[in-house]
Amino acid sequence: MSRTITDTNFQFPGQKAVYKGKVREVYTLENDLLVMIATDRLSAFDVVMPKGIPYKGQILNQIATKMMADTQDLVPNWLEATPDPNVAIGEACTPFKVEMVIRGYMSGHAAREYKSGKRVLCGVPMPDGMKENDAFPEPIITPATKAEKGDHDEDISREEILERGIVSEADYLQLEDYTRKLFNRGTEIAAKRGLILVDTKYEFGKTKDGKIVLIDEIHTPDSSRYFYAEGYQERQERGEAQKQLSKEFVRQWLIQNGFQGLEGQQVPEMTDEYIDTVSDRYIELYENITGETFEKADVSDIQARIEKNVTTYLSQRA
Repeated sequence: MSRTITDTNFQFPGQKAVYKGKVREVYTLENDLLVMIATDRLSAFDVVMPKGIPYKGQILNQIATKMMADTQDLVPNWLEATPDPNVAIGEACTPFKVEMVIRGYMSGHAAREYKSGKRVLCGVPMPDGMKENDAFPEPIITPATKAEKGDHDEDISREEILERGIVSEADYLQLEDYTRKLFNRGTEIAAKRGLILVDTKYEFGKTKDGKIVLIDEIHTPDSSRYFYAEGYQERQERGEAQKQLSKEFVRQWLIQNGFQGLEGQQVPEMTDEYIDTVSDRYIELYENITGETFEKADVSDIQARIEKNVTTYLSQRA
């Protein structure tokens, strides 16, 4: 029996279209309604891994739902309801074709670029003399173009975004403002949990009436990197790796096993035992990020559960 959901094929009432991303599957219904299903697929280096991770979709969906509620006083969002642990329902929007990445610390992709000798990322200068995982003097915004399925996201500067007309200047200024506000709030929430919000990405869309809203996920371990605050400074001073909460541990395992998403590389086999350790790490992430005990949903028939919960919600909404 599968304990995961890695693909869906629903026919909801009033359904018009389906979009399948790396992790989420989005069903467009009549009346500008979206049903977003967080699957248990795992993506790293812009490649979807062959096996799903038990409870991962539920974890991502529930963290994002909680964080949307915790930031809606700052930035409007698309969310209307979460009738199932893996499902979010909300207003259909036209997504902006950029991801707003913001970095408080030089980690991950920024650190890899820095080590290669680059001192400018997405048009933003990075100071000389920094060590991996040092804090930037101020958080920097390093946007990425949203990749089509199977392609890599690409770094892009604010100037290029405006020159190429990907986003209008007025809208882009609003996106930057929202990004900084969300990151500040996320940093405050993390600090209360003994965590440091290192970097994250936000996605935005525009509603039919022209309002810019936050969409997709927010402050989850798939879209964000967290460090444990306790011992951070000591580890930096000793030149040790930081203890972190993100899916970076999966990336590091893949790198150690000869995979970075490059042409000709094969995804290493993930045993059931390894999959279980990844699931346990995601549960740990959930409990640390939210401060709540994770309650596992019934996974005996995830497809039937989702269909029943969504259909019931839609009929009651009508």
